[in-house]
Amino acid sequence: MTSATLPLPSSRRPLDERAAVRFAIALGATLLTTVVLYGVIRWLSGVAPATPWVRSTALALHLVTVIPAIPLGAYVLLARKGDRRHRTLGSLWLALMLVTSVSTIFIRNLNHGDFSAIHLLTLLSLVAIPRAIIAARRHDIAAHRRHLLTFYTGSMLIAGFFTFLPGRTMWQWAFG
Repeated sequence: MTSATLPLPSSRRPLDERAAVRFAIALGATLLTTVVLYGVIRWLSGVAPATPWVRSTALALHLVTVIPAIPLGAYVLLARKGDRRHRTLGSLWLALMLVTSVSTIFIRNLNHGDFSAIHLLTLLSLVAIPRAIIAARRHDIAAHRRHLLTFYTGSMLIAGFFTFLPGRTMWQWAFG
């Protein structure tokens, strides 16, 4: 046997980036979904502090669309690709994200009624969604994968965990 055919010792094996990314998505989505559901259950049961601004239609619509988008997006990213299920669930996820993004235009309780820096995510989402669709329709799978992986990571995981900063609605529901 030549050295090219011998397996590398585990300490010298290159990192499988796909496996690491898949693990990070699965872990991040599981943690975020768990803490979100915990907060929602606390809020629905009356244990969490009062959050009267949640009566806003825009914020309620945002929560109703973004909460299921967290595990659904992770599933679409992690499950088998290219079949009808992938296209259907991917389309559903993008529709949820579109409604989520548009609803944020009307949510302005952070900055005394004005737009805040977080509204930049709205613009990025409204650009990312069509870019991902165009890449898929052109059969540019590498670009489609890259757009959606970046979009999911930024819009779901990073932005999702930022909703748990002290004073934010989800922080109050989960820890207040």
